[in-house]
Order: sequence, then C-alpha cells, then structure tokens
Amino acid sequence: MPPISFEFFPPKTDEQHAALEAAALRLKALAPEYVSVTFGAGGSTLAYTPDTVRHLRETHGLDAAPHLSCMGGTRADIAALLERYKAMGCRRIVALRGDLPSGMASYGDFRYASELVEFIRKEHGDDFHIEVACYPEAHPQAEDALADLRHFKTKIDAGANSAITQYFYNADAYFRFVDAAREAGVRVPIVPGIMPITNFTQLKRFSDLCGAEIPRWLAKRLAAYGDDADSIRAFAADVVADLCTRLLAGGAPGLHFYTLNRARATLAICARIAAH
Repeated sequence: MPPISFEFFPPKTDEQHAALEAAALRLKALAPEYVSVTFGAGGSTLAYTPDTVRHLRETHGLDAAPHLSCMGGTRADIAALLERYKAMGCRRIVALRGDLPSGMASYGDFRYASELVEFIRKEHGDDFHIEVACYPEAHPQAEDALADLRHFKTKIDAGANSAITQYFYNADAYFRFVDAAREAGVRVPIVPGIMPITNFTQLKRFSDLCGAEIPRWLAKRLAAYGDDADSIRAFAADVVADLCTRLLAGGAPGLHFYTLNRARATLAICARIAAH
C-alpha cells in the first residue's frame, strides 16, 4: 500500500464515540502514516478536538494530527492550543481557514490560512509539519482557478510542508491542478483527498456545499441503484478504488481518506487497491 492517512471528526454523543472507536480499531490495522481530527469551532466544542487527538494517540497509538482553523478565536487561543498539542507530542498540524459557523458575526484574529501558517512558523519554527488544503476543482468562493492557485501558493510560501486536496472524482482535475501548481513554483507533496461513497444523498449535499463535482455518469449510476445499499457499496468501492489506482500510477504521493468515522467503505477501497 502507498502512504495513507485518515480523517476523523470529534465525537459528541455516545453513539458517535462508539462509531469512532470501532472505526479506529479497524482502520489502524492498515498502518496509516497519520490520522487527522477535524476542528469543532465555537464555545465548548473547542475541547472536542484536543480530547479526540489525545485519545487516538494514547489509546490507539496513532499519530493524530489536529486541524486548526482561523475560526479558533484569538491569537492567544490558538497559541494555547498549539502549546497543548506540542505537550501531547503532536508534530503535525492541519492548518485551515475554516468556514464561519452560523451565528458567528466575525472571524477570529486570522482571516486566511496563510496567516495561520505564518503564525505557527513564527511561534514554533519547524516544530510542526504543516498540512494545508487545496482545491483541484477550485474553492467554491474563488473568483477563478488562477486566483485560487495564487491563494494556495501563498499558503505554501508562508511555510506549509504539504497539502491535502478536497475530494474529487475526476483524476484529470487532480493531475491538471498539480501541473499548474508545479508551474507556479509549488514543490511540496499534494496528496489527493478521497471520499468513499456510502450514501448518494449525503454525498450530493456535501458536494453542493464544498464545490466538489460528481460526474454526471456517476450520479446517474448511483441514482439508478435507489435504496439498494449493497449494490451502491460494491459499485462505489470499485469506482473509488479505480480512481485511487489511477492517481497513484500518475504520481500521487499518497491518499488521504475522509472516513466520516466509518471503516467499512475505506477498507473495501484499500483492499481493492492492494489487489491491483
């Protein structure tokens, strides 16, 4: 298997805790390079990410990397989180702008991920390996693809070590984006983000929000299965595994799976990749 990593989100209910525990137990058998934990913005949820990072590190022995968002509040708040993560032994951070949560009137002290990266580098030198996000099909709020690429390069120039893409189902979008980034002078690894498909309705909702395109042929095939979950699962695993195999053959440095705290679909895809 190539280098792989998994994204989890911090559980808030007993049911979610049980789901994460089951997923972590099954997925750690694939020996991921690291796992990342998404950021809960606003109020008491700020504790969820550090607590989940600690649990994954101490209970499961996983190299857990917290997401850190510009929505995390003041410089002092973010500085305190960084010290907390450093004390836990974290050496990898995923630095994101994040979306303004509903009900919040303004951003924190940082508006852009590049400012957050710059702050981490200034405060901690090379203590952290910093991952940032990028968008092969362009960020939904970008003026155009070139403006989006300039924003990405600004994050790299600020000190990011590597990047994880938004998910996509068109391998050419990834290859063209990487070529454009290299032409712009970006030399860091650009790891494809992979979204397993388990529920077409949920996937469509996610994709509408984040600007990821579901190819028409894929949407039509998934819709044709209706409520036949087994057929969707098998077809989707084949499609996503084929995408991953093509990406790796084309030079992708690894794969980052958006697990949604579930193991089954990711394990099915990885089994197919290993069998190729």
